Amino acid sequence: MPGSARVEPVVYVDAVLDGMPPPVRDHALEAIDALAPASRSTETLAGHAHTPEFAFVRALAVEAFYSDFVAPGADGPGAWSEIDFSSPLAKRLHKDWSYLGIG
Repeated sequence: MPGSARVEPVVYVDAVLDGMPPPVRDHALEAIDALAPASRSTETLAGHAHTPEFAFVRALAVEAFYSDFVAPGADGPGAWSEIDFSSPLAKRLHKDWSYLGIG
């Protein structure tokens, strides 16, 4: 996700990958590998926008960012601050990433 580097979403994605069943994880890693050569340029990556690999990796990135994940030690702020998701209920949530082995 553009602008998400400050929350270190790769930490979240790595943890999610570790928890996937082996065939799903293998598929995810194949998708990431397929896009790696195109990842150096927005224009080149755009050529892959309608591929299943792009959709899979995009879903992981969106989940990592919009779940409001901020890796331990990352600068933040999370996405919820950026998009002004600040309902009273959302403000009361304590995000616990321990189920992913993060924290």
